[in-house]
Amino acid sequence: MEYGVHLPLADLGQGWSLTALRDYARAASELGYSWLCANDHLVFARPWLDGLTALSAVIDVSGEMTLATTVSLPVLRGPAVLAKALSAIDVLSGGRLVAGVGPGSSRADHALVGVPFEDRWRRFDEALRALRVLLGAPSAGPAGGPRLEPRSAGPGGIPVWVASWGSDAGLRRVARLGDGWIASAYNTTPDRFRACSGTLRGLRPAGDPPLPTALATTWVHVSEDAPGAERVLTDVLAPLLDRPVEALRQLPIGPAEVCAERLAAFAAAGVERILLWPLGEPVRQLGLVRERVVPLVRTSV
Repeated sequence: MEYGVHLPLADLGQGWSLTALRDYARAASELGYSWLCANDHLVFARPWLDGLTALSAVIDVSGEMTLATTVSLPVLRGPAVLAKALSAIDVLSGGRLVAGVGPGSSRADHALVGVPFEDRWRRFDEALRALRVLLGAPSAGPAGGPRLEPRSAGPGGIPVWVASWGSDAGLRRVARLGDGWIASAYNTTPDRFRACSGTLRGLRPAGDPPLPTALATTWVHVSEDAPGAERVLTDVLAPLLDRPVEALRQLPIGPAEVCAERLAAFAAAGVERILLWPLGEPVRQLGLVRERVVPLVRTSV
């Protein structure tokens, strides 16, 4: 199982600075993480740094990591404007971008833009098809229409991975329009991920390889102070996500052994790459996961 990380875009009390953001990306690269990801919200329970801007600001210190949006929002940004920004990141990173996209799960985001939340799925299907053309191979594009430049340097264009929490309709969309599947760790369990993976395989044409997968928003906090880790879960994460505490117990929050057990359960369920989001002291948490948790996962899978 590969390990990637999310940029710390939500202000959980630490604030933001370009130096801190770049130090985080550099540390992730040096520690051997393989993906560096940015999420997309306009408004949230806590102030949120723009993900595309943040990702572009750390390209030159990101080493060889895959850069990914997990996810960006073509319904709210518009497929052409989003494609323009994604293409720039891909070109400036030497073709390292994976464009993860979803309809958006925040009513507040949609309200700010003036898009009816109830209409997001129809709009997403339309925007996703347009985005795939705009991000496709250099020869792709509407016949006779204006061409969006620059395009990806890669022969097949920028891969587009589609997010789904695992509904039947969502998985059909992934199978039909995605180059990969992005699941959400705080909206699934190992058993549910395994079942959804099986459903997704069954939706693929006979003979086609399985789609690659990633488990995003895997919030993590490694601490031998079990009561302190519990407070991180109850007082920080549950209010941030507006989720019941008991619905978040599958996340790697607690002592190293507990975190390893929870990550190992996802690995055993078939997760190919897990994308971690540190809670508190982000750079230190990246090191703790690598030094104290990952070795235990390897021995238990």
